[in-house]
Amino acid sequence: MLTKARAKRHGRVRKKVFGTKERPRLCVFRSDKHIYVQVIDDVLGVTLTSASSIEKGFSMYGGNKEAAEKVGEAVAKRCLEKGIEKVVFDRGGYLYHGRVKALAEKARENGLIF
Repeated sequence: MLTKARAKRHGRVRKKVFGTKERPRLCVFRSDKHIYVQVIDDVLGVTLTSASSIEKGFSMYGGNKEAAEKVGEAVAKRCLEKGIEKVVFDRGGYLYHGRVKALAEKARENGLIF
């Protein structure tokens, strides 16, 4: 369940952030134990690629910065394989701090532009 403050922040972000085929939306969701990322084309309403800390090859605890960095690397590699270089970052109402920031910085380091 969303908290009221996060729901308000997410609403403000989603008013402005919109993903297209040329520049899809990189959407982050974090729970206490895991972190998830989707790359979404909002025009067609489809998920182009995704990564998360619950995938089979992921062996570490998913609720820390190291896990977020691994997920950021994974999503960047998958995007580049599909020819996606530029994205719009949707932090999902979370503050740009901690795990969300770690994920974003690793995705940038691995070739995504946002």
